[in-house]
Amino acid sequence: MAHAHGNAPSPSESMEAFLNGLWKQNPVFVQVLGMCPTLAVTNSARNAAAMGLATIFVLVCSNTLISLVRKLVQKQVRIATYILIIATFVTMVDYIIKAVSVDVYKALGPFIALIVVNCIILGRAEAFASKNSVGKSILDGLGMGLGFAIALFCLGGVREILGAGTLFGVSLFGPNFQPWVLFLLPSGGFFTLAGWLLIFTWWKERKKRMAEAQQ
Repeated sequence: MAHAHGNAPSPSESMEAFLNGLWKQNPVFVQVLGMCPTLAVTNSARNAAAMGLATIFVLVCSNTLISLVRKLVQKQVRIATYILIIATFVTMVDYIIKAVSVDVYKALGPFIALIVVNCIILGRAEAFASKNSVGKSILDGLGMGLGFAIALFCLGGVREILGAGTLFGVSLFGPNFQPWVLFLLPSGGFFTLAGWLLIFTWWKERKKRMAEAQQ
């Protein structure tokens, strides 16, 4: 009966597929992908969280379906098929967000629809889901989606705290706090992203030096 499970990923492979998106191949801090929504919707933690959850949903669902049909799709039409699948789930997300919160829907604006052509989603469909089992594709989508959501929250949280003195609309510093409005402007997104990239790169280099010192 061993052959029946020959395609099942080992626990280590499953964990690697999940953790890659969180750390080693974080879509924002390592691969620097999806910069349009990253900079545009992270002026508050709420908007960042909404876009992060939407991306997780689309990534996991599209990876799952693409992995299921990967052997049925002809090479000539695979990209068009992937886009159609992704667009279906993005449309679902669009209606869900509109039903849950009109304010968030208006704040995210056209960036919900742009998830269809987000290079993170299409990249995982082409590079991973179309070549791997359903289980590994789900974990890959979940890991990449969480990595993207965490990155968005890191940016949105910092920008809202410094730019408005609040987090999820809750005041943190009282009425005497003078907000740095710059962080709510588009330029504030670039400054915040640069700061996080610097921290992330420094941490990776530090770990690399520590590993080399132990050898």
